[in-house]
Amino acid sequence: MLDLPVECTAMTRDDHAASAQPVLAWLRREALPLAAMLLLLGAARDTLANHYQVPSGSMQPTLQPGDHVVVDMRAYGLRLPFTGIRLLDTGHPQRGDVAVFDSPADGTRLIKRVVAVAGDRVELHDGHLRINGRALGGAAQQETFGAKQVLLDLDAGGGPDIDGLVIPEGRLLVLGDHRGNSLDGRYFGLVDADTVYGKARAVFWRRGEGMQWRAL
Repeated sequence: MLDLPVECTAMTRDDHAASAQPVLAWLRREALPLAAMLLLLGAARDTLANHYQVPSGSMQPTLQPGDHVVVDMRAYGLRLPFTGIRLLDTGHPQRGDVAVFDSPADGTRLIKRVVAVAGDRVELHDGHLRINGRALGGAAQQETFGAKQVLLDLDAGGGPDIDGLVIPEGRLLVLGDHRGNSLDGRYFGLVDADTVYGKARAVFWRRGEGMQWRAL
């Protein structure tokens, strides 16, 4: 076996150390700002604005499967990033809002329409809503929430009916616009208003149509 001189071995180690120095210098110079930028980006998405991709047709015709939706994370409260702790109360879910929340049943993130809030008495028959004794339908497949006109899809029927349900304090009833094809509050129950993440504002990308801005 050929024995290398000690001087040669020491030189090799010095060469490795010298080659590593630029990498370490780059990491010290760039890694911290990069990590800070990623942290700030994540915090902004968690507390200011985010997007949601619609997984199913339960909100048709308002939302189509695959739609990309802008979600305002500040609409119902400014939260401490990466937590559910509310720092500032900026509003509450209202009837007609399209809201993003986690299913009370299994934690799956969902997007549905808020149709009733605390104190409301709800009736739903053949897919048509009555809130506090007043019918919301102005046409066969249309409902009115204040100034907002909502088109429904009743081609699969209206789904399960609701008879005289009164919404308790702090809770919401959410339904899909595709009433006969929506796994919604009729199945998983009422949603805690404080746990709603944000309000969907607009569709910004639709399959087959590309980029657009379709306000909700």
